[in-house]
Amino acid sequence: MKVFVTGASAGFGAAIASRFAAEGAQVVAAARRTDKLTELGERVHPLELDVRDREAVQQAIATLPEDFAEIDVLVNNAGLAKGLEPAAEADLDDWDQMLDTNCRGVMYCTRALLPGMVRRGRGHVINIGSVAGSYPYPGGNVYGATKAFTHQFSLNLRSDLHGTGVRVTSVEPGLAGGTEFSTVRFDGDSQRAAGVYEGVQALLPEDVAESVHWVANQPAHVNVNVVELMPVAQSFAALSVDRR
Repeated sequence: MKVFVTGASAGFGAAIASRFAAEGAQVVAAARRTDKLTELGERVHPLELDVRDREAVQQAIATLPEDFAEIDVLVNNAGLAKGLEPAAEADLDDWDQMLDTNCRGVMYCTRALLPGMVRRGRGHVINIGSVAGSYPYPGGNVYGATKAFTHQFSLNLRSDLHGTGVRVTSVEPGLAGGTEFSTVRFDGDSQRAAGVYEGVQALLPEDVAESVHWVANQPAHVNVNVVELMPVAQSFAALSVDRR
């Protein structure tokens, strides 16, 4: 199996790349920061890549080494949240960065690798979404919208790929620790980021990696459309009512 993982330098991406490599897969680990990619093992091909750059994505995939060229599984993991301000106070640069990474990055990588999968009559696109795409929360505005895009894009890909043998799954985690997610969201404020997980046994990157590995290893006739997972400590909040 040949696997292409974006955002592979840390968090979910590093855990996913390691999980597949441990099972003998050949893994292309793509990230903007390549210094950590060499730590993933010899079965991993490090690739410096910014998924927001359409030409760079096309060039990188077109020039993959022969041993890694025919990708069986694409894991669109690269993504981020920036800020937690209400929409009326949000930073437009943060919104642009989330749209460029979480939406355009997914589109660019998918579009570059999909023709080969269709031509070979097999393959699997696994998009890392979030429960934020289904359940809104204050300050989630554009981040949640980008993950709703991921969910719906995955379902629409399934329709487009009907009869091709290519599978599509959206994996949608809830509260997850052990990543740089909240540190990035809060512009490096590690104390504020740590507070998100205080007193909570959150999901770990390895939990998400296990879900991704599981869906990719189902029999070829089985497509898992959506996987939604939360830590037991997280559930659904009551609807808010503004009483005047």
